[in-house]
Amino acid sequence: MRLTVFWQRMRDYFGEGYADSFARDHVMSELGGRTVHQALDAGWEAKDVWRAVCAALEIPADKR
Repeated sequence: MRLTVFWQRMRDYFGEGYADSFARDHVMSELGGRTVHQALDAGWEAKDVWRAVCAALEIPADKR
């Protein structure tokens, strides 16, 4: 998954204003105690980060 697709999915789910805030502030155990930004900066694949977000927030399959 390209980063552009990842960020579009984040914006589609969270909204334009909240997606980046969530990605900066929400520490997730699914990402090893990292935020989305920290996981991406650490080299995690965007698809794996998106899957972790979906699992943590129980995002319905039709929104994934």
